[in-house]
Amino acid sequence: MKNPWTTISKKEVYDNPWIRVEEHQVITPTQKKGIYGKVSFKNLAVGILPLDENGYTWLVGQYRYTLDEYTWEIPMGGGAIGQTALESAKRELKEETGLQANEWTEILKIHTSNSVTDEVGYVFLAKELVQGETAFDDTEDIKVWHLPFQEAYDMVLDGQITDAISMAAIFKASVLLKK
Repeated sequence: MKNPWTTISKKEVYDNPWIRVEEHQVITPTQKKGIYGKVSFKNLAVGILPLDENGYTWLVGQYRYTLDEYTWEIPMGGGAIGQTALESAKRELKEETGLQANEWTEILKIHTSNSVTDEVGYVFLAKELVQGETAFDDTEDIKVWHLPFQEAYDMVLDGQITDAISMAAIFKASVLLKK
């Protein structure tokens, strides 16, 4: 489809090691002048749904500064641009849970909030797991929880898990596991 938007100009209004914010002067699809803000992340989003042979998974709990609340979610993090999503996923799984997986399947590509950001996330199902030691980043105070996959699914349904990538991953995995 042809892009109905016209960009007149764009300028960077904020930049740090993790994000860049731009303000765009635009002509909207209805031919009116307007502005549009765009947040570009300097990493890929990667999420991992580890699943063992007994149907258990792992969630990580942490206090999310931006939300000002504690959340439960699948192991996830940022992957450096230039590194594959799978390489980043393997690192994040090890850091946050201590797990290493011998079987990896990409199950999801997701645009995290396509009205304001161009961020892309990738989610992998990790199986054939081996437990090791965690290696948290200095910004992480994480609790790791090993629980039945069905319980994680129920947490999404009753609103205990609200992270979009976690929700999408758990729902997608539920469908794939029933096939």
